Amino acid sequence: MKEIKLSVRNLVEFVLRSGDLNSTFIGNSRALEGTKAHRTVQGSYGSEYNAEVFLRYSFSYKGFAITLEGRADGIFADGEVTVIDEIKSTLKSLKDIEEDYNPLHWAQGKCYAYMYAMENNIDNIDVNLTYYELSSGETKKFRKSFTLEELKEFFYKLIDDYIMWAELSLDVDRRRDFSIKKLDFPFGEYRKGQREMSVAVYNAIVDRKNLFVQAPTGIGKTISVLFPGIKAVGEGLVNKIFYLTAKTITREAALNAAKKMRKKGLNMKTLVITAKEKICSNEEIKCNPEDCPYAKGHFNRVNQAIMEIIKNEDIITRDIIEKYAEKHMVCPFEFSLDLSLFCDLIICDYNYVFDPRVALKRFFTEIKEDYLFLVDEAHNLVDRGREMYSTELKKSSFLNLKRLFKGKDEKIFKGFGKLNSFMLDLKKLCNDKGYYVQQDEISDIYPLIRGVIKYLENWLIENKAEVFYEEVLDMYFELLGYLRIAEYYDEKFVTYAESNEKDVSIKIFCLDPSHVLSETLKWGRSAVFFSGTLTPLKYFKEILGGREEDYAMKLPSPFDRQNLCLVIAGNISTRYKNRNNSLIDIVKYIEEATKRKRGNYFIFFPSYEYMMMVYEKFIERNGDIYVFIQKPSMNEKEREEFLQEFTDVEETKLAFAVTGGMFSEGIDLIGNKLIGAINVGVGLPQICLERNIIKDYFQDKNGLGFEYAYMYPGMNKVLQAAGRVIRTEKDRGMVLLIDDRFLTPEYMELFPHEWKHFKRVSSKEKLKFVLNEFWNSEKI
Repeated sequence: MKEIKLSVRNLVEFVLRSGDLNSTFIGNSRALEGTKAHRTVQGSYGSEYNAEVFLRYSFSYKGFAITLEGRADGIFADGEVTVIDEIKSTLKSLKDIEEDYNPLHWAQGKCYAYMYAMENNIDNIDVNLTYYELSSGETKKFRKSFTLEELKEFFYKLIDDYIMWAELSLDVDRRRDFSIKKLDFPFGEYRKGQREMSVAVYNAIVDRKNLFVQAPTGIGKTISVLFPGIKAVGEGLVNKIFYLTAKTITREAALNAAKKMRKKGLNMKTLVITAKEKICSNEEIKCNPEDCPYAKGHFNRVNQAIMEIIKNEDIITRDIIEKYAEKHMVCPFEFSLDLSLFCDLIICDYNYVFDPRVALKRFFTEIKEDYLFLVDEAHNLVDRGREMYSTELKKSSFLNLKRLFKGKDEKIFKGFGKLNSFMLDLKKLCNDKGYYVQQDEISDIYPLIRGVIKYLENWLIENKAEVFYEEVLDMYFELLGYLRIAEYYDEKFVTYAESNEKDVSIKIFCLDPSHVLSETLKWGRSAVFFSGTLTPLKYFKEILGGREEDYAMKLPSPFDRQNLCLVIAGNISTRYKNRNNSLIDIVKYIEEATKRKRGNYFIFFPSYEYMMMVYEKFIERNGDIYVFIQKPSMNEKEREEFLQEFTDVEETKLAFAVTGGMFSEGIDLIGNKLIGAINVGVGLPQICLERNIIKDYFQDKNGLGFEYAYMYPGMNKVLQAAGRVIRTEKDRGMVLLIDDRFLTPEYMELFPHEWKHFKRVSSKEKLKFVLNEFWNSEKI
C-alpha cells in the first residue's frame, strides 16, 4: 500500500484553503504573541485541562496506508462531555468575529475531535473554538457538539478530497518510475570522462556522500549529473532533485537536458522557479487583493490550476506558469512554489536552498528527506555563500527615518536617534583608517535594534496608508535580517564598521561559509558540486562545506589539445604600479594576436578602469578595427545585443570585457563566433577591506591567506574566461595570457592538464611566429 503521512494542519489548509493571497504586514512577533496567547488561554482553566495533546491516527483507506498527526491545543472534560479546544490569536476586533469567521479553524478542531473520539471510543464530543484578541487580551468562544458519525462524514470527505491529489501524485510517480527504468543515456554514447563522472555521481548518492567535480567544457557536466540523479529517483534513493544555478542563463543547460530526456521517453515533472520580481504579472509587486487581481481569490482557484498543469505538462517553465496563471487568475510566483511540491526536478537559483531569508521553507524546516542537490558552476557559491550570511546597516538610513518620524511617533523617533548615535560612536572607532574590525560581535547594537523593531511592528500594522510606508517596511526587514544573521555568528564571522565623509556602516561579515553551507547540506542525502574551474579542489571542498569523507574528482578535457593554442607573454607585469608603463606593450600584443586570423576575440581585464586605459590606447592606434566594450552595468537587452555582435566571421571584432563579469562565464560562442581570448592579468580581486579581512583570517587558520582571498578566486576567473574559446570538439582557438606571474610555480600548479603544453613568448615577433604556426596547421 502507498503511504500517506501528513499533519492535520497541512491536510486542512491544502484541501479547504480559499480566499485572497495577502502579504499584508502582521509583524514578526506575531508567532511569539500567538504562543503567549495559547498559554494564557490554557492557563485560565483548571487541572482538568490538558494542553498541547499530541494525536496520531493511522488507518487504511482506498489502497492507502494513512497516518495523520497533530497537536490539539487543549482537551478537557466538561461534566460528562469531552471538549477539544482550538485556540486562535487574532489582531481583529472580537466584534468582527462570528461563529463562521474561518471554516479552517472549525475543520482543524473537528479532525482532532474525530481522531480523539476514535482512539477513546467516544460517541459524542464537543469542539470549542477560542479567539484571543492580542491587543485587549479578551477572548470569544464558540462551541459545537458533534456525533461520531457527523465527524466521520466530515473527516472522510476531507480525506477523499486529499486522496484525489494523492492518486494524481501516485499516477505521476508510477509513470515516472516506469519511464526511468526504460530510459537509456540520451546521447547514445558517452563522451570521454562522461561515464566516469556519471558513475561517481551515482556512487556518491548510494553512499550518502557529497561529490566535488572539476570537469572542463566538453564533458557534458549537466547530463552527467542529471542522468544518474534521475536513475536514483527511479530506484527510490532520491525523493527530489534541486538543480541549483548562480545565473539565469546557466539554467538553460539543465532545461535542455530535461527536454532531451523527455524526447527519449522520460515522464518526470520538471519545474523552473523564476524570481518574484521577474514573473510578477503586475508592473509593481503588491501582493494584496486591493492592488492585485491575481491575489484576490487566489486560493479559490489555485488548486484547480495545479491539477490542470500537473495533468497536462511535464516541463514547467516560466512561459507555461504564466499561461496557466493568467488562465486561472492566480499569482504566478506563489503558484510556482505550490507546484514544487508535485515536481521531481526543481531548477532554481542557489538562494532557494542556501539563503536563510528566502529558502523554500516547505522543504527545509521539518523532516529531512533524501534530496539531491546539484550545484552548477559551484565556484560561484563561495562568494554567494558569504553574501547570503552577511548583512549590513547604514547610518544614513537611520538618520533619514529619524527625520521622517519627528513629530509623528516619539518612540520610533528616539529609537532611530539612538541607532544614529550608536553609528556616530562607531565612526570614532574607525579613526583615520576609515574602518574598525572586531572579531567578536558588536552586540551593543542588538537591544537598540530590537527596541525599534518592536515599535515599528505596531506602526506598520496601523499606518498602511502612510506615504513612506514602503520605506519603513524595507528598514524593518533590514533590521530583522541583521538579527537573523547574528544568530549564526561564530568564529567564522567578524563585525566591522566602515566610514567616509558621507556615511557610516556596520556589517556582520561571513568570512568562511563552510559551516553554514554544510548545515544546509544536511537537509539532503547527497550534493554534487561541479564546475570547469574548481581549482584547487581541496580549497573548494573545504570552503563549500565538504567533509573529509566526501568524494572529489578531476577530469581532463575531452578535446584534442592540438585545437587550443595557449600562449603566455611572461615579459609583462600588469601589477598596479606597472600598468602605465606596460600599456603600449599590452596593446601591441593584442594587435599581433588578433591580426593573425580574422575572427572574433574577447579581451579580458581585471577591472573596468584598467580595461578603459587599454581600450583608449588601442583605439588611438587602431581606428579601423571594430571594437565593442562591456558597460559598467548592462540590462538584459543590452547584454543580448552585446552577444549578438559575435556573428560568423565577416571582419575581425574585439570585445573588451571584465574578468569575472557577466561575459566571462556561462555563455557559449561556438565555432567561428569566438576564436580567441586574451586575459590581461591574473584576475586578482581588487584589494579591499573585506578581501584583506578574509586574507588575515585564513592566514591565521592555515597560512594560505593570500591564496584564499586573492589568488584562487582570481585564477578561477581567468580559467572561466579562457574557457569561452573551445566549446565543442570541432572548435579551434587561441588563448593569450599576459602577466609574468603565470610563469611562476604557484600559478602553474593551478593549470588544468590541457594547459601544461603552453608556449612562452617574450615579444610580439615570437607571438606572431607561434600563432602563424598554429593557424597554418588548421585542418582543411
